[in-house]
Amino acid sequence: MKQLARLLFVFLIITLLAAACTSSAGDDGQSLSSEDQVATIVAGTLQALTPSVQENTPEPALSDELLPHSFCFLAMDGSTGLMQVFRIERDGKTSRQLTFEPLDVRSYDVSLADGSVAYVSNNQLLWVDSNGSSRRLLVEGGAVDPINPFVNTLSRPVFSPDGQIIAFSYRGLNFYSLASGATNLVIENQLNDLGNGGIFPKELYSPARYSPDGTKLLVTLGYYEGASSAIYDLASGALVRLSGDEGALICCGREVWTADSSTFYSASSTTGMFVAGLWRVDASNGQVTTLLTSSYEGNIFNYVGYPHPAPDGQLYYFFFTSSTELNQRTPLQLARSAPDGITGREILRPDTFELMNDALWAPDASFVVVAIGQTPNTYMGGQAEIIYLDGRSSVVLAEFAQDMKWGP
Repeated sequence: MKQLARLLFVFLIITLLAAACTSSAGDDGQSLSSEDQVATIVAGTLQALTPSVQENTPEPALSDELLPHSFCFLAMDGSTGLMQVFRIERDGKTSRQLTFEPLDVRSYDVSLADGSVAYVSNNQLLWVDSNGSSRRLLVEGGAVDPINPFVNTLSRPVFSPDGQIIAFSYRGLNFYSLASGATNLVIENQLNDLGNGGIFPKELYSPARYSPDGTKLLVTLGYYEGASSAIYDLASGALVRLSGDEGALICCGREVWTADSSTFYSASSTTGMFVAGLWRVDASNGQVTTLLTSSYEGNIFNYVGYPHPAPDGQLYYFFFTSSTELNQRTPLQLARSAPDGITGREILRPDTFELMNDALWAPDASFVVVAIGQTPNTYMGGQAEIIYLDGRSSVVLAEFAQDMKWGP
């Protein structure tokens, strides 16, 4: 089923389950991880399906400050066909390419403090300033193990709110200090050596999101099959694991914090390995509360995507409910409710977003940027459009965007 294929694809990327995959060589002859292999296949597919980002995207018909922040994303360099980091300014039309790597950029993050970018290419952690200049090599990951790529694949950089620390995954959970240049491995991956070169990933650790106050870090726990999350306390170094509601999809960067850093939400708009639904987690103890769930026995399927707890005290999200399981892309609609996901729920627009692959909310929930896939079989990225909740016409930001993030 397409929904199941999509879910499994996400987990292959996040958990780096390369033991069942065959490694391939990059342009420099270095073996690539399974994460790199999957991303390379996706990039090749997208190159055939989508035009490159242009220097001048379609001009919006609104004010000079169309966006609340700069808008960053991955897209293809038009001259090389490689995935690079781009930024569109607040006017919604001025675009700039920030990275120019000889291999694809696999993952990245942007500092909300100064707009600098940390990213991974060629198994290296790299950094550029907000103008895309002053490129620095921060961490060299070396040649990836061709038999067990997850052993030393470098991935998932995440800036602290003050922009001084970069969390990343490399043999476990690491923190890199931009001030000192020091790297600290705080939790080492748990691996089982099976002998004869075989290594089994027992539990892998990669950063997902800092809390707004910078005191906690959501961590994805990767397993041979599936994934979960935990909360790393920066002060004590304790790893708080989640409790309750087995089967909830709480992992892999899908989580979103509340402004006071006390709670985070997670949602799933697919069924298969996990159920579809909406969950809230107490960040102090990891207790999971189910807000919306799905049940094969009760013939209730609540599909939820991209929750956003807004400053007005309401929860905004994409939603669709059905009495039968959907085996195709879910036709989600924009919804709003109380923080419990139920009280006062209303559908905000009649549009459905069946081919949506990503969404990025404006902080005040006045609009959401959606990435719409070009075909039903495109599961990563798409045309980036602003969808206004007050019914205004949509505005196209970029012909293609993947891994969308706000800058400063």
